[in-house]
Amino acid sequence: MSTGLHPATQIGTVALTINDLERSLAFYQHLIGLRLHRRDGSIAYLGAGGDDLLVLYHEPHARRYRTVCGLYHFAILLPNRYELARALARLYQAHYPHAPTDHVMTKSTYLDDPDGNGIEIYCESPEDGVFVMNNDIFFARRADGSLSDGREPLDVPAFLRLIHAPDEIVSPIATETRIGHIHLHVADLDRAVQFYHGVLGFDVQGVMRRFQMAMVSAGGYHHHIGLNTWRGEGIPPAPVNAIGLRWFEVVLPDDEALTPVLERVQAAGIACEQHPTGWHVVDPFGHRVVLTTPAMRANTMHHR
Repeated sequence: MSTGLHPATQIGTVALTINDLERSLAFYQHLIGLRLHRRDGSIAYLGAGGDDLLVLYHEPHARRYRTVCGLYHFAILLPNRYELARALARLYQAHYPHAPTDHVMTKSTYLDDPDGNGIEIYCESPEDGVFVMNNDIFFARRADGSLSDGREPLDVPAFLRLIHAPDEIVSPIATETRIGHIHLHVADLDRAVQFYHGVLGFDVQGVMRRFQMAMVSAGGYHHHIGLNTWRGEGIPPAPVNAIGLRWFEVVLPDDEALTPVLERVQAAGIACEQHPTGWHVVDPFGHRVVLTTPAMRANTMHHR
């Protein structure tokens, strides 16, 4: 059931706390292919040449906690199979561990950055099939009608055949690249769905209690936010000195689309702090969400 969130809503910038800025910059630029947009002291802003996709906060004394809420992964959405092929080739050339996976409707690989922050790199392939929800299970229906669990090995050789010259993998990531979705560890699925669906207004694509996860989205997308309790129910929010997710953006198209979301936040009694970059709210598990618009992002250039 739709609660009225504008269908053009997307996930914007993701911000991470990391231990070693130089190490992370080398990883995200040379291995992932992001461009360094600018640096501001211990903060670095990266992307594909347009809006910032990733902000890195250098905290040398931050540490990783394993049994708290936080980031499972953020997902970099590439515009086509060729760009995913280039990403795969960079990873294989560097012998960097990753897990290529065929979800049928999307093609992906999964890896961790040097601080253990999870990343998915993917492209859409709706011509191959669709995701289906039935009896508390998400599965994939291929274009020929056959079913898949959506966790098949990716045909990596077929992708690498799209690369015709070694220098093709050197150039930065495509300018059309954006953040496709984000997936969070939470302490309670019902409370998570109540916040992201009941308050922010995302549509529920599925709640899979058997697999301890849920997916919400806008505009019929398969998911903009994934939620899981794989680290355990009732786990606490991440401490302030934790490596991992610092904040992420939910980008609505304009003020007209943003206003009803802010009204629902206020009606729910949730603190909402105004900043030049947007309206900052905190979900029940300590994840900081920045509600913003393209105009607000352009006016501030993400000076946080």
